[in-house]
Amino acid sequence: MADPDPQLVAAKTAKDVPSDAYPWVGTPQHYLWLRGIVATVLILNAIDAVMTVVWIDSGLAVEANPFIAELVHSRPLEFAAGKLLLVSLGSWLLWRRRREPLAVVGIFIVFLAYYLLLLVHLRAVRIAVLSDWLGPAN
Repeated sequence: MADPDPQLVAAKTAKDVPSDAYPWVGTPQHYLWLRGIVATVLILNAIDAVMTVVWIDSGLAVEANPFIAELVHSRPLEFAAGKLLLVSLGSWLLWRRRREPLAVVGIFIVFLAYYLLLLVHLRAVRIAVLSDWLGPAN
């Protein structure tokens, strides 16, 4: 096994690591993929905001977050705008730090969370459609 690079051993923070230390990480293709993941997070966030308002407005769901429950009921447009703004701001901050491994991990965690939320919404849609199709239980 090769001896470790002395510059990497001496590095105290990510900023101390030379930019060419890991030439296979942070290529234009990697950033293109990462940009697509961030864009997908923003789209999934918009879908989540719309679906949340629809479910709560129709009475099929209750907002679990007590801090925003009243806002969703009384001002759904402000809720959606605030949600879009906050997630966009967080995504922008993570994107600015995309060269740091923790930011990349954060982007993937947020993507996974919104992907799982999408699956929850799709399951709820399927249940609602099936219950309408099958009719009331006798």
